[in-house]
Amino acid sequence: MSTTAVAVEGLTCGHCVGAVTEEVSALPGVTEVRVDLVAGGTSTLHVEAERELAREELAGALDEAGDYRLASA
Repeated sequence: MSTTAVAVEGLTCGHCVGAVTEEVSALPGVTEVRVDLVAGGTSTLHVEAERELAREELAGALDEAGDYRLASA
């Protein structure tokens, strides 16, 4: 089991959280997704998965969900 927490920009409301949760949950091996929303700021995306997820996979899921992106490291 792998737990990942990444900073995400662009989320402003519960709808955003729902869209991100849906797309990230669809990634192979993902078992749980939680978002700590900071509306208009930098939110935190927590993902539990059966395998380690690449940043590119998460970035792709965020892009599919809408205008959301990983915060610069």
